[in-house]
Amino acid sequence: MADQLGTLLRRLRGQAGLTQEQAAERSGVSIRTIRRLERGGSTDHRLGTVHLLADALDIDEEDRRLLARLLSAPRTIPAPALEPEPAPEAGPGPGPEAGSDGMPAEGSSVPVPDPVPVPALAPVSPPVPAPVLVPDNLAGVVRELATEVRRRWQREEAQRQVHDPFPLPVRWRSAPGLMDRSENIQRLGPGEVPGRMDLDGDLRSVVEVYRRIPSGRLVVLGRAGSGKTVLAVRFLLDCLGSSAVAGRVPVVLGAGSWDPTRTALRDWLVDRLLREHPYLARRGPSGSTLAAALVDADLVLPVLDGFDEIAEGLRCEALRVLNATSLPLVVTSRRAEFAEAVREARAPLLWAAAVELADLVPDDLVHYLPRTVRAVTGGAGEGSRWDAVLAEVRAGRTPVAGRLAAVLATPLMVGLARAVYSESPDRDPDELLDAERFPTERAVEEHLLADFVPAVYRRRVPERDAAGGRLRSLEWEAGRAGHWLGRLAHYLDGLDHERQDLAWWRLGDLLPRSTRAAVVMASTALCVAVPDWLVGLCTGMGAAEVLLQGALMGSIAGLAFGVVYALLLALGGGAVFEPIRVRVRLPGGREGLGRRPVRTFAARFLYGLFGGFLMGVGCACATALERALYADAEPTRHQLVVGTLIDMLCLGLIFGTAAGLVFGLAAALEAPVNIASAATPADLLASNRATVARLSLVLAPALTLAIAFGGRLVAGSLQGLLGPLSWGLRDGLVIGTVGGIGGTAAYVLAFTAWGQWLVLSRIWLPLTGRLPWQPAAFLDDAYRRGVLRRTGAVYRFRHVRLQRHLGRAFRRTDARYTPAVFPSAAATWASSVRRADPQGPPAGGRPDSHGPAAGPPGVRSDGGTGSHLPM
Repeated sequence: MADQLGTLLRRLRGQAGLTQEQAAERSGVSIRTIRRLERGGSTDHRLGTVHLLADALDIDEEDRRLLARLLSAPRTIPAPALEPEPAPEAGPGPGPEAGSDGMPAEGSSVPVPDPVPVPALAPVSPPVPAPVLVPDNLAGVVRELATEVRRRWQREEAQRQVHDPFPLPVRWRSAPGLMDRSENIQRLGPGEVPGRMDLDGDLRSVVEVYRRIPSGRLVVLGRAGSGKTVLAVRFLLDCLGSSAVAGRVPVVLGAGSWDPTRTALRDWLVDRLLREHPYLARRGPSGSTLAAALVDADLVLPVLDGFDEIAEGLRCEALRVLNATSLPLVVTSRRAEFAEAVREARAPLLWAAAVELADLVPDDLVHYLPRTVRAVTGGAGEGSRWDAVLAEVRAGRTPVAGRLAAVLATPLMVGLARAVYSESPDRDPDELLDAERFPTERAVEEHLLADFVPAVYRRRVPERDAAGGRLRSLEWEAGRAGHWLGRLAHYLDGLDHERQDLAWWRLGDLLPRSTRAAVVMASTALCVAVPDWLVGLCTGMGAAEVLLQGALMGSIAGLAFGVVYALLLALGGGAVFEPIRVRVRLPGGREGLGRRPVRTFAARFLYGLFGGFLMGVGCACATALERALYADAEPTRHQLVVGTLIDMLCLGLIFGTAAGLVFGLAAALEAPVNIASAATPADLLASNRATVARLSLVLAPALTLAIAFGGRLVAGSLQGLLGPLSWGLRDGLVIGTVGGIGGTAAYVLAFTAWGQWLVLSRIWLPLTGRLPWQPAAFLDDAYRRGVLRRTGAVYRFRHVRLQRHLGRAFRRTDARYTPAVFPSAAATWASSVRRADPQGPPAGGRPDSHGPAAGPPGVRSDGGTGSHLPM
């Protein structure tokens, strides 16, 4: 069928009187793709590509239907026919840009040819990559994951306006200095001679290029903002629409969170799948999670986006770990960082081909930017506000035009320029040609980054809903929005790991741990005090006694929960408060009770036992105070001390065992969440809120009964040892009701992700002006405006360049931020000399009174780092 399609396209192009070059220019399809289609070398053609050619050739409906039949006919996928490597011409050797090891020098993109002629020999490698057998018991999970991944990234691509008005022409060329040997990439046996691999291409042919790599390993290099992530997303979507990955589901994963010295690659892949697709926490056929089953069955194709975002000291180890595996993968990275890792490891990524993204050229801007202006014009030939700027850039006669062309050579900067000028009717791009205002390329970049947020936060007119009524639009003033975004960027810049993931359940980390503990202490105290007041009034106690008892019990509970909370923060760094990836399911459901590891139950039991015992001891002290104030007969000092000690032991055991058992056994009522809950951050937030509500409905009565009837067991067991003990049914139910309702509410606010979100992100941070009053709506609105992007259940800034710019701007403008100041090298040297010899500097030394002395290189008097902003 491929031959028939090629014959038909050649005939139609001949009828139109067009050469291949003219057809490529008219359709927007690369000439390389047209050549492959016409000679029958492309078996994975996209329907959209052929339709573009059909429009360019102006064919009739009958020929269009014939094309559709040829495309829909079943076809086999043969092994790629690699062309033989031509013998290079004799020359003087590597050019001046080549390094001493034959590798291109840093920043160079000049390919280094193989100096040894390679004879023509057809390769005998199998189809690429090798097919993977999908087990029947995982076939449904693979389809679910593929559907979810495709839906998520299609929405993300649309949000980034990748196809509006058309994708920027991201092109690449091979990077021979940073790839493995050809015979290793082609997986040839001993004595087999490698064929020539053509790795050049553009965004439309990314899957086609990947299919030419038998090893299934590809490294995509490029500078900041060159389109690496866009290319990774397009590769993912094109793969899901073809058989290029042979059963594997490609998943884009941010590589910056991987610490290869602490977490094995397999475990990290499983953890990331669970974080971004929580429904994969269901039990698989072998008893492990579905995420682990997919990774172990080689049904996931990792697309590791941002290798350069791994900590600098870990990149070499990460490369070694990847080289110890054979799984197909795609890695994106900045060139300099990846080249440094290759030099340190003394080996490239094994079996991997490497390509490097090329810069955009002025002709790309001429075709793209004018079409992004949406003003109503008189016709297709109407001028654009970009015409004068682009004419100057295209001519390149002035230094400022050259600087602007260099800045607009990446899709990131083109996207920022589009947002600032094309989508803002009151902005004129001619100002970019002001040589005094923009003397350097960095000045132009900082201008675009600084004006991006104000441009996208211009006021919008509220739209009408389906019923014709006005919808209230959420509007934030640009200055305040920039301040809040800058605070979030500063917070991310201060993290060692996950430094790009902006998760709603971690927004409380904007506050210091001491502040968070104090807020939790106050909120949990209120959770216990209010039920105690209500129950006390219902039992007929006096108002003064009720008020005192509630205040005492609430304060004690707040102290107990605050101590446990601070302990968990110190031991776990807040990770224990991530969203519950399970939902409560009562026994008798289709899946029944889930099994949790014994260590999970033990940990929950110990924390509950400790906190409950503290609560019981505090309640005993409060009861002693209340007895001394309101008892009919004033007790003696001996009776008060002995009674208080006995109450401390008994109440500590009652509350401790009840809290430990109830909170520990809560793990047995967990079942996987629905697949839809992981689609967006808002969905996960709603799912977690529903989970917490169901959890409360189970914990409150369970804790009430455990306190009420557990008290009778404890009192009966200690009756002979401690003397007569009284725990009546009425008193037990009263105490159990207060403890059940108040304890459950306090547990939800202190130890669940939704509770932390409510107390810290929805109340305290907005109350102190650190975030808006509707943080979820603010983040979603920032995503819709293009400032943030979504990756599963978390947000990220549109680009790390924008994140760092906003973080720096926030630190410059916030009065509470003071950079760290270090003494100068000369002052440090002089001080050390004085300590060694108080009489003065040694002979031949340099006195510090004769002008500034040159200290060690790299030491500055104003410091190079900033202290953390006090929150």
